[in-house]
Amino acid sequence: MRIILYTGKGGVGKTSIAASSAVQSAKSGKKTLVVSTDRAHSLGDSLDIKLSPEPEEIRPNLWAQEIDTVHEVEKGWGQVQKYLTTLFTAKTVKDITTEELTVFPGMEDLLSLLRILQYYKENTFDVIVIDCAPTGETLALLSFPEMLRWWMEKLFPMKRKAIKFLKPVIQPILGIPMPTDSVMDEIDNIYRQLDEMRHIFSDREVTSIRIVVNPEKMVVKEAQRSFTYLNIYDFNVDAIIVNRIIPDNVTDQYFTVWKDIQKKYKEMIRNSFWPIPIYNAPLFEQEIVGLEMLDRMGEEIFKGEDPTTIKYNARTQKVTKENDEYVMAIYMPFTTKKDLSLNQKADELIIKVGNVKRNITLPRTLQNLSVIGAKFEDETLKVRFGGVANE
Repeated sequence: MRIILYTGKGGVGKTSIAASSAVQSAKSGKKTLVVSTDRAHSLGDSLDIKLSPEPEEIRPNLWAQEIDTVHEVEKGWGQVQKYLTTLFTAKTVKDITTEELTVFPGMEDLLSLLRILQYYKENTFDVIVIDCAPTGETLALLSFPEMLRWWMEKLFPMKRKAIKFLKPVIQPILGIPMPTDSVMDEIDNIYRQLDEMRHIFSDREVTSIRIVVNPEKMVVKEAQRSFTYLNIYDFNVDAIIVNRIIPDNVTDQYFTVWKDIQKKYKEMIRNSFWPIPIYNAPLFEQEIVGLEMLDRMGEEIFKGEDPTTIKYNARTQKVTKENDEYVMAIYMPFTTKKDLSLNQKADELIIKVGNVKRNITLPRTLQNLSVIGAKFEDETLKVRFGGVANE
């Protein structure tokens, strides 16, 4: 099975790109599901079909679904949410605000992704194309099981036994409810499923993530941040899709300035994401609505290529901690040491290779540190960070 996730800043057109990729996949004979996990569902609008919370076939080999996040939260988080609501309201008045607060930011999107785990285990489809929530923050949450592993495997069983033993004593004294076995079971189950999901999404032979951008400054900056964090969490970004490019044959004077602006940011995109393959989608003369227009868009993007193949498979960035320092390793193929120079500016690391400049957005951990050294070996630039920036 292949899983392909499309993410990007809200409004860049990732839903249309995801749907058009699924249409091309289905045309090639692969049993394909295109699914939206974004709470602001627009997949049905893009397909011009009313979708349900369950997969439905809309043309040969093509199924579509808009996952009901409320239902998924109730199914996967129900007992825990009920317990937290009871806990928060033990000394206060219960209202809808409390129930809303018991669903942590990103949890709805995360639990909806677990439906994909079900399809993967059942091997229901050949290809699953996911219209994901904006940016890669939801995917970053999938790294929680890795951070919680020791606690869940070592302390969680002990804590569970202690709660069961102390519950009759503590609950009457403190006047607050203690978690039941069903609550603890649900926490454990969510952890195990998220851990499985993490491994599937990190499997470069199964899952690819594609970032959709427009050639605009704010959109590109957001994409740079997403790209950095997705690399840190070892997800395979195998392509960048640049959407809404004004075609060269548009000669109207009104668009001249816009074409110059786009040219500048297309260059910025190439510098930021090299050597990741970049695909372009033009600004069409009409809305991308309905299967016919989506088919046309998919053909323009992939130009006969199979959209489901892995377009790139190498980790371009990695950050490790060595004593009190951090080392950022950046894959730089086809480069020699004498061509390299680097500079740090605010939240960016600027690398020059000959006449080409590459801007890399630093993760928050490194933004307040300064570059204290660098070396180039095995086609990888290793930059050491320590101290405080601008000291």
